[in-house]
Amino acid sequence: MDLIKIVGIEGYIQTTYLAIYPNKLLLLDSGSRADVPKILDYITSTLGRSLNELKVVMVTHMHPDHAGGAKLLKQKTGCLIVSAMKSRPWYFGQEGRRMHMIDIGLSHFVASRQGKAFEALWYDPILHPDIAVHEGDKVPGFDGWEVLETPGHTDHDLSLWHRPSHCVYTADLILCIKQRYVSPYLVTLPQEYRRSVEKIRGLAPKEVLFAHGGRSQLSEDIYVDLIKKTPKQPRTMLQTLQYTFMRQ
Repeated sequence: MDLIKIVGIEGYIQTTYLAIYPNKLLLLDSGSRADVPKILDYITSTLGRSLNELKVVMVTHMHPDHAGGAKLLKQKTGCLIVSAMKSRPWYFGQEGRRMHMIDIGLSHFVASRQGKAFEALWYDPILHPDIAVHEGDKVPGFDGWEVLETPGHTDHDLSLWHRPSHCVYTADLILCIKQRYVSPYLVTLPQEYRRSVEKIRGLAPKEVLFAHGGRSQLSEDIYVDLIKKTPKQPRTMLQTLQYTFMRQ
């Protein structure tokens, strides 16, 4: 069944995209826990649709503004949670739990700098998806959407390619900050990040959906610049913290 449109719902610190079909809905990332009421209200009040029409919530990676609302959305709507097929969770072990706490703290800090009121963001750092996917899989129930593995920001990152419209959602692979296209500061796998950007470049999408920065079409020069400026070495969490606080 044909896609009607993709709408962006402005969340706590990111944009969450909802793909709308005549009798079903697909959410491209869950947003944070704080975004769940707004997403549910959009479905019922703005669209006038039933919550059980939300069939799938994709989770591209485990950061708070992408995975934080997944479990609550499942509880409220009965949707399936679909995410990457990985043998080990991103927030694995004691170090992973420490990273999870830091990431929640960073999300609060970013929100405060944007003038947002404090919201509860806690969520389980270990996701148990209903369906795990890998490169080339179709999103369950939404055959127009194809899963792309695009690691670099983390080792779990997915992008979602809507082949019929040549539109791709890249989550945090590319950010648009103050009208400049940049990589996320946290790049844990530089070589894989370059390959991921090359993968998106090779698709020649007509539209790219960003979790941070809206939607746009990217020129060849932007892809080349992103690849050229990718760090040579992985950036540590300490470097990310320093960067976040120094740029405010």
